[in-house]
Amino acid sequence: EIRVSPYRLTAHLGMAVSTYSLLLWTGLNVLSFPVDKYVLKSVAGDAAKVGTKTVSYLQEYARSLTPSALTHARRTRLGVLSTVGLTGLTILSGGFVAGNDAGCAYNTYPLMDGELIPWGDLVDPQVQPAWRNLFETTAAVQFNHRVLGTTTALSALGVAAYGLAKGQARSVTPQVRRGLLALGTAATGQMSLGIATLLNYVPLHLAASHQLGSLVVLTCGIYSAHSLRYAGHGVIAKVGSRAVSSLVSGGGGVGSAQKSTVAVSRVINNVKI
Repeated sequence: EIRVSPYRLTAHLGMAVSTYSLLLWTGLNVLSFPVDKYVLKSVAGDAAKVGTKTVSYLQEYARSLTPSALTHARRTRLGVLSTVGLTGLTILSGGFVAGNDAGCAYNTYPLMDGELIPWGDLVDPQVQPAWRNLFETTAAVQFNHRVLGTTTALSALGVAAYGLAKGQARSVTPQVRRGLLALGTAATGQMSLGIATLLNYVPLHLAASHQLGSLVVLTCGIYSAHSLRYAGHGVIAKVGSRAVSSLVSGGGGVGSAQKSTVAVSRVINNVKI
């Protein structure tokens, strides 16, 4: 029987997923999609003779939000990024499931051989060093994938519910709302598909669909994170700096500038998690 090392298989899978993620993020940047549009504005006063300047729509949108809306958007962004990270870990754990044929055992859900956690099967004394059980023992490999898959689905549903909460519509753009809806829906479907694959003893068509589904969840997560860049600390910090500069140039004086600096710092600190 020809077998591929689970470690090499997972490494290969990880490189493929990383490449796909970077290409997707770069493609969204190149297309300036969905919210990174740019508008030209004339520089006021004598500076108008110099020409025009490019102002990021991300900064303009962030400037228009209240501190509470920014806080909500930033927390949503953190939740989306966490979900993307969990999705990546779950995909990698799926590589070990495939490499060890771990999906061909414990074909029940949620119990594994009649137990929620099969303590007696998680560690094989013959596998040394002991940490290798996490990646080579069938029970441990499948259990890890179950836990990560369930956690990812719950995380996706949680961040979607939080981001789309009633009364917070101003803090998220239409693109973010679509992304969050897609993320929650895709994660739910992917978990359901994974359970169906397990219960049916991993038929090829379901296994392939389950692998494709993981990319769908990852894509939805990256799309949502990209749409939420206006809530990033870098964008908010730039908006704050520009607000202070505008106040000083407008004759607000040192005292007013100091007050503005304190106000901007509070906004930035409020949106930190």
